[in-house]
Amino acid sequence: MRALAWILAGAGLLTAGASQAASPYAGQEKAAAVCSQCHGIRTPSADAPFPPLAGRDPEYLKSALKQYRNKTRVSDLMNAVAGSLSDEDINNIVSYYANVRP
Repeated sequence: MRALAWILAGAGLLTAGASQAASPYAGQEKAAAVCSQCHGIRTPSADAPFPPLAGRDPEYLKSALKQYRNKTRVSDLMNAVAGSLSDEDINNIVSYYANVRP
């Protein structure tokens, strides 16, 4: 009976860890809704002054989004957009854009 309790506890830890993993699929949904209007998916629109995010370094993207969200990096537009993102949203968006090739 004790062994079963340990197995179930271990399975619970594995499940909890899996739920913390970033999802590029959820990131694609969020990027389409929040980011792609300005940044596009692979390239921004021809007239847009915004950089493409496809293929960017994941740590850079995560850091930049958190700085915008926390307003330690200032841009009225990005502070407003990133201000609505949770850590999970940021991880998912970063996971998605890091896997998209420009």
